[in-house]
Amino acid sequence: MDTLLKLRPLTTADIDCASQICLAAFNQSVAHTVSTDGIATFFKIASPDAFQARMHKDTFMLVAEREDIVIGVAELREGHHISMLFVRPDQQQQGIGRALLHGLLNHVRSNTVTVSASLTSVPAYEKYGFKVIGEISETAGLIYQPMSLSVDIKEHN
Repeated sequence: MDTLLKLRPLTTADIDCASQICLAAFNQSVAHTVSTDGIATFFKIASPDAFQARMHKDTFMLVAEREDIVIGVAELREGHHISMLFVRPDQQQQGIGRALLHGLLNHVRSNTVTVSASLTSVPAYEKYGFKVIGEISETAGLIYQPMSLSVDIKEHN
């Protein structure tokens, strides 16, 4: 792993940057695959206010930074569901997403980790070991593939 890459919990000071990373990565890789309703839904989910609200729920959020610059963000909901995993577009394909995923796995509370993967991210999740577990679905304009990963929580916690 990149020795300059650091993972740490997201703080309130990171919220604006985390939101910007999610929106930039979504715009580059996902927006063209969903309707305007899906884009609007994602913008609400990734807004600074939404991040702030989720910080007070059963959610663990992690950032990746290099030289004190946040370059990735990940979110684990209820100890088993990955609800965000985004890397700044100019920093992708460098193992940052994998590092964030491994960081989240240290906080799972279930032997099964799930994700509602955007269709463009399915190959990446498959490389991480996730398996397709159902049909492609759509909610509020967002199209996703349900996937899961079996983990040994004793190994990660």
